Amino acid sequence: MREAYVIAAVGVVLASPLHAQQPQQYPIVGRWDLTVTDSSHRYPSWLEVERSGSRMLVGRFVGVVGSARPVSRVEFKDSVFSFSIPPQWEQGDSDLHVEGVLRGDQLTGWLTDPAGKRYAWTANRAPLLRRASPPRWGAPIALFNGTDMASWQTPGANWSAVNRILTNTRAGTNLITRQTFNDFKLHIEFRYPPKGNSGVYLRGRHEVQIEDSDALEPVQDHLGAVYGFLPPSEAAARKPGEWQAYDITLVGRMLTVVLNGKTLICNEEIPGITGGALDSDEGSPGPLMLQGDHGPVEFRNIVLTPAR
Repeated sequence: MREAYVIAAVGVVLASPLHAQQPQQYPIVGRWDLTVTDSSHRYPSWLEVERSGSRMLVGRFVGVVGSARPVSRVEFKDSVFSFSIPPQWEQGDSDLHVEGVLRGDQLTGWLTDPAGKRYAWTANRAPLLRRASPPRWGAPIALFNGTDMASWQTPGANWSAVNRILTNTRAGTNLITRQTFNDFKLHIEFRYPPKGNSGVYLRGRHEVQIEDSDALEPVQDHLGAVYGFLPPSEAAARKPGEWQAYDITLVGRMLTVVLNGKTLICNEEIPGITGGALDSDEGSPGPLMLQGDHGPVEFRNIVLTPAR
């Protein structure tokens, strides 16, 4: 019995420093909207840093393209931080490396891509986007009248209006509304061929995936998902070549996605921008963007109801 008491006492002594340790304060913790620049272009990116236990930092990172990638360790000391992650869609085989400095509520630094090219970047804290009161809905806006594309910017010639259908005949450019929006409800119908791939970018920043992806994993990258962030709760896809419908509500960061009458995402928070976003200015209104750079896709009955 005496031996049991001694072992227990030793266990308490050994464990007490660990349990008594207070979590360190890391001002870099949070979400950050990045703008990456080279000599002639600006690219949106995103970073989240979280505390893991009392003394370690981990995170997630979204590059110019692709999905959110886990960051297993963020080094931070004296306002200087860095991390590295494996390549995803970038060219090159080296890790992507990010380093920077925290000054107040801004970050600045350098990014070295897997091919060895170096980019400067800056970042601001991402806004919370919380409404003070529930939205009041305005009058619905038909974003496609069935006969022309007056509501859209068409930087390429791969889109046309045919038989009251907005058609992308081949891989080319994305289609962007001339208007911008804050919070809204959206009804949009779409049809894709076998192996089709497209998406609807809310405010031009958050992609709700459109893809022939029945039974594919991981589900957070496929039909009904916010690409790389929020997975659908169940499969609700119809066959390629059949019309399908999204009913989407976006209020601040809170999102509800209904596909073909089934609620797949119910009032969940979108953490940040997805790969392929137009910009990282999450606090500003943004357009609706239809992805057309992957292949053929069709849309019709596009109606958006803005919040007031």
